[in-house]
Amino acid sequence: MIPKRIGVFDSGVGGISVLGNLIDSKAFDEIIYYGDTARVPYGTRSKETIIQYSLEALDFFKQFKLDLLVVACNTISAHGLGAMQKATDYPIIGVIEPGVLALTNNLQNKNAKILVLGTKATIQSQLYQTLLKDQGYSCINGLATSLFVPLVEEGIFDGKILESVMEYYFKDYIEKPDAIILGCTHFPLISKAIANYFQNQFPKLEKSILIHSGIAIMEYLKTKYTLQTSKTHSKVTFYASDNLEKLKKTADLWLQTIK
Repeated sequence: MIPKRIGVFDSGVGGISVLGNLIDSKAFDEIIYYGDTARVPYGTRSKETIIQYSLEALDFFKQFKLDLLVVACNTISAHGLGAMQKATDYPIIGVIEPGVLALTNNLQNKNAKILVLGTKATIQSQLYQTLLKDQGYSCINGLATSLFVPLVEEGIFDGKILESVMEYYFKDYIEKPDAIILGCTHFPLISKAIANYFQNQFPKLEKSILIHSGIAIMEYLKTKYTLQTSKTHSKVTFYASDNLEKLKKTADLWLQTIK
């Protein structure tokens, strides 16, 4: 199958960072983005509620006859993906398995120190940790860094406020991570700040490898499907359960910022 019309689902605006990579690939004729902005954030919800909201999102996508749906949210991928896959007859792909694949492709040392950053729901699911252990990695630490999400949504990508929050979360790290999985699709917007923090703390060591969900999902799709690139970008249509104009404005800003 050659997927041409795909959907992108996120609890809000975070999936825009994944959308950017999908657009840049020029592999899809049409991309439909849906953010459940009326009920964001999902990261503090129970597993049962996340599953319920995820299945309700599938009702929205029924009208489009998709070839493929990308769940561009780590929280939904951790808790709602399986239920969504059982409820449809087209492929649905989350971001966690691609993220793990991207790490294994970039880090062969099984004793390397891996730091997984994400929302509370993603980290508590232990899915990243479990999949990485299945691949033979032995030194994995998951850290819920939920305060990064509102900072990114406020457009705070660097500066003293972000530095203070990073110090709050990372102050106990006495060793530099060999790899950092950005296990929330908001975090690529502050990836440079995160990398610089650890580089400043450990200047004599090599930079940490950063795993970005958008890059990882494109690498994964290329292994699973025959993708054909075109000379023109995809047609992208945005939908939201609330405040569509705010989502569009965020998309305009983020798609420029992450280039």
